[in-house]
Amino acid sequence: MRLGLARKVHALLERKFPERRVFLKSDTDTRFIRLSPESQLLTLLAVGVIVSWSIVATAVVLMDSIGSGNFREQAKRDQSIYRDRLNALSIERDNRASEALAAQDRFNAALAQISVMQSELLASETHLRELETGMEIVQTNLRNTLKNRDALQRTIVELRAQTAPEARDSLRLATAPQQVDMMATVLKDTAKERDQIRADAQDALEARDALELELRLTEQRNDQIFRQLEEAMAISVEPLNKMFKSAGLPPERILKQIRSGYDGQGGPLEPLSFSTRGQEPTADETRANALLRQMSELNRYRIAAERAPFSVPVKLNQVRQSSGFGYRRDPKTGGRRLHKGTDFAGSTGTDVFSTADGIVTHAGWQSGYGKLVTIQHDFGIETRYAHNSNIRVKVGQRVSRGDHISDMGNTGRSTGTHLHYEVRVGGKPVNPMIYIKAARNVF
Repeated sequence: MRLGLARKVHALLERKFPERRVFLKSDTDTRFIRLSPESQLLTLLAVGVIVSWSIVATAVVLMDSIGSGNFREQAKRDQSIYRDRLNALSIERDNRASEALAAQDRFNAALAQISVMQSELLASETHLRELETGMEIVQTNLRNTLKNRDALQRTIVELRAQTAPEARDSLRLATAPQQVDMMATVLKDTAKERDQIRADAQDALEARDALELELRLTEQRNDQIFRQLEEAMAISVEPLNKMFKSAGLPPERILKQIRSGYDGQGGPLEPLSFSTRGQEPTADETRANALLRQMSELNRYRIAAERAPFSVPVKLNQVRQSSGFGYRRDPKTGGRRLHKGTDFAGSTGTDVFSTADGIVTHAGWQSGYGKLVTIQHDFGIETRYAHNSNIRVKVGQRVSRGDHISDMGNTGRSTGTHLHYEVRVGGKPVNPMIYIKAARNVF
């Protein structure tokens, strides 16, 4: 039965693919190759499979090329938008900082003016008290003069009673001009001194009123300056606070660590003290000290931001992000594996920069990382820059954000020229894009 089925199949194939012979002739001999229907069918199928595979592979390559081109164009557009956003935010940050500095200068000038005016007011009050004291002295002299006059009058009356009318009249006539002249002179001098004291007192009162008016105007200007400074502080501190929270760094703990490392040294942001007599601080002093505390907090935020990796290790217009943080297919083994950082692909020799202030703890070859630079930062943060072609720093060297530390390469366990960038907190890898994205609205 099987033989019969085979014959039927052979007969059907022979109708479609009749047996053929290919003759090979030489000078001395002639040979031929017999092509059976089965051989022709297998050859046709093989050719069809090869042609189909070629078409599919060509289509896949074309689609991948088109997709890669679209991705690169989209990446370039995103990079351009990101750069424009960074530039705008940087300009806005500089403007805010300039406004804050200008407001602080105006505030310091206003405080100096208030101090001068307070000194003038105190001097005016002292002069007024001196005038009042002088007036009291003049009044005392006047009272004494009046008493002397009354005593003199009583003496005259007694003399009149004791002296005969003729002698009394002659004595009165003899001494009357001198007494009148003396009394007139004393009264005239006393009145002149009194009038002068009244005039000086009136001038002092008018000066005091003018100083009080100017002081009120100065207080209004100071209140406006205070409001501008308070608004500037609120606008400046809130984005920094949000940036640290987005990066998973508790602002309270970070500021406490910065405070313990930098406070106690004195400086321009120390609380103000206007009096040494133990009085309670005024409302302006309290408000000024609150602003100085906010400025000090802003300064601590600035220091902390410089010591955390809120930056990109390469110039975005020179590279593209080729791989992100997380589990992916290993390009070497094909298995699933955790990718502990972010890859930026570029050309060999592309500059690599430190993303924060720190100390270099490794600068050399390390197994799969190739030529590796490791930097230790504050707050238990470490950054790694792998697969470099050239290293430009040494172990123990202190670097700042933006310092050129290495050149991009293809060393170690790598399939192409790129930078492998890692951020580790407490020894555990975290997604570097958390820090980069957290800083987009600030830097």
